[in-house]
Amino acid sequence: MHLQRALVASLVLVTTCSMAACSAIGGSDEPTANETTGQIKDVVLVTHDSFALPKGLIKKFEKDTGYHLVVRQNGDAGELTNKLVLTTNSPLGDVSFGVDNTFASRALDNHVFEAYDGTLPAGADAYRLEGSDQVVPIDTASVCVNVDTAWYAAHQQTPPQTLDDLADPAYHDQLVVEGAPTSSTGFAFLLATIAAKGDGWQDYWTRLMANGTKVDAGWEDAYYVDFTGGGGKAATRPIVVSYDSSPAFTIDQASGKSTTKALLDTCFRQTEYAGILAGADNPAGAKAVIDFLLSPQVQAALPESMYVFPVADGTPLPAEWAKWAVQPTSTLDVSAADIDANRDDWLNDWTDVITK
Repeated sequence: MHLQRALVASLVLVTTCSMAACSAIGGSDEPTANETTGQIKDVVLVTHDSFALPKGLIKKFEKDTGYHLVVRQNGDAGELTNKLVLTTNSPLGDVSFGVDNTFASRALDNHVFEAYDGTLPAGADAYRLEGSDQVVPIDTASVCVNVDTAWYAAHQQTPPQTLDDLADPAYHDQLVVEGAPTSSTGFAFLLATIAAKGDGWQDYWTRLMANGTKVDAGWEDAYYVDFTGGGGKAATRPIVVSYDSSPAFTIDQASGKSTTKALLDTCFRQTEYAGILAGADNPAGAKAVIDFLLSPQVQAALPESMYVFPVADGTPLPAEWAKWAVQPTSTLDVSAADIDANRDDWLNDWTDVITK
């Protein structure tokens, strides 16, 4: 889910890690000693590049548990999943967060995770992956088409409302999307179009490309460089594939209103999971990390830290979210089993369409 999360860099202490090296994001430079043994006990979290939590919460986790949290970041959800699969039974760490419902079946088929026997908060069961007790839902958000309503008002034009509108010549050269093989956001949008168009999805993408759709590698380029609502100096495209939460971060200070809008009939729901890695050196610490991610404090921090919705019922949301981060009442969904069975063929077919 890799969102407009880069905006919170000043709120967290996160250092990008490679497979060869990583840095702790704990509350101090020195590891915290386990109060029971008196010895340092690392717990290693393997996650995506967008993982971010307030420094104070990390410090509290370390103080409360005696574990020293080490974070290893490994690209987006797709890259993370691939690395977890390649290192099954010789894991990169103890626990992972960030595999989502578009990739979870691949991880499960390759026995990446062990069962988690903790208790989920109220509401979280609704986001469980069917038939699995190995991955635990932590957050959710929906990938949706977003439009720059301020741009359309300034140009005295009507913004699109539906997926079909995106292929209308009235919106020629206005849409930017992320690549399905290179971005979890882009893949989620591809899945939304497959859910909406069925066997006709390739024809739909042919029409999108004929209408001047631009394909970027990832969300950051699409949103911050090409999307007019993202602030890019040379941006020319007022339509982008982003998230249902995105309008909460484009509030005009003068009017107090969002300058963008998510089209809620175009959305694909993503859920991010955590799981104990098979063969972990510290499975008890791994469980403690998952419990931490499900705690009320972390669930409440997710919207402003990682721009996603908590899965726990009753979690308070920031005031801007209550008004502008509107979730769809229904989404365009594809089952995890169908994704697993067809992913490679769909991606190959998509690549063929956009490169013609």
